Amino acid sequence: MPDPQALALVHAQAFDHAWSAGEIADLLETPGSFLVAETNGFILARVLADEAEIITLAVVPSARRQGLARRLVEAAAVQALALGARALFLEVADNNLAALGLYRGLGFETVGRRRGYYAARGGEPAIDALVMRLSLNS
Repeated sequence: MPDPQALALVHAQAFDHAWSAGEIADLLETPGSFLVAETNGFILARVLADEAEIITLAVVPSARRQGLARRLVEAAAVQALALGARALFLEVADNNLAALGLYRGLGFETVGRRRGYYAARGGEPAIDALVMRLSLNS
């Protein structure tokens, strides 16, 4: 079993509002969930029927822009396909231009928008999430 504490440390470096080791452990135990991890980053995803969802992708700041996120997404797509998924979904903040560039470069397409999905902080308005989809059978 992966070390939820180590994953939580990576998540804390990657996000302002990180998940606890307990939350990560619970997600790892969810039926259909799987983990793709390297030293400085990980993807936690799950497969339900013929669809997979990236629950979180965390890469420590010092390892960004070095291809790690791309490798993790590609490996997660391979694993999701092996587990029977035909499509891989994710949600991303519409102002996260680096992530949007990565996902579009990998072939993800925007299929929806969740208005105000990410909570407002410090007087800023809430941020929309884009729902993106990657076909796994082409």
